[in-house]
Amino acid sequence: MIIGEVIGTVVCTQKEESLNSTKMLLVQPCHISSLKPESSPLVALDAVGAGIGELVLVVGGSSARNAKGYSKVTVDQSIVGIIDYIYIKDKQIYSKNEYSDSEINR
Repeated sequence: MIIGEVIGTVVCTQKEESLNSTKMLLVQPCHISSLKPESSPLVALDAVGAGIGELVLVVGGSSARNAKGYSKVTVDQSIVGIIDYIYIKDKQIYSKNEYSDSEINR
């Protein structure tokens, strides 16, 4: 699984038929403890109704196809959760209620 911030949307007027009625979001992967950006952004299908600025869980490969009935969809990455809190060794490092859209990737 990857933790990342939703930073944008992807709109395709021409796409493979199985992708019709899917929401595609641009996700910036983040380091788990610092929440700073790492690696390149990726495109993921949204299975949970995420929005820009939210911290999300992304799965890839066969797990991505198991999300929301995507078994017959051309997909490599799916958003399967919106993160409310992150705790590491009993210390809270993230709370959805304490971050605005622009504060996650400080």
